Amino acid sequence: MDDLDRQILDVLRRDARTPYTEIGDELGVSEGTIRNRVERLQEDGIIERFTISTSTGNVKAMIEVDVAVDVDTHGVGDQIAEWPEVDFVWQVSGELDIVVVVDADDTGRVNELITKTRELDDVTTTKTRLILDETL
Repeated sequence: MDDLDRQILDVLRRDARTPYTEIGDELGVSEGTIRNRVERLQEDGIIERFTISTSTGNVKAMIEVDVAVDVDTHGVGDQIAEWPEVDFVWQVSGELDIVVVVDADDTGRVNELITKTRELDDVTTTKTRLILDETL
């Protein structure tokens, strides 16, 4: 991955729907170059998916999850990722093992998701933070 790839990713992170012609104009290269680079970034697994960011008026929260030492965190994360309110599941280093970002209808639903997380066999503890504001 070179500087041009990084610049393309910077544009797409802000708006994944930016036309390749617009990205090319901004970066001083052709639309075809952008298209080929994006396709290669997808094939190489650098770009995993194109997604949207929403402002639903819902309550967003980060549920930080700790699992038992002998547990495969991928399995727990994959299970949580299936829940409809989940935006992201990150495996992280540090005090806790997994961070789950949820977008729920209200704080009551956030609390239900916390309880659902705690009820998973391999989860030992959770910490939750409400997201007050989001800026890219």
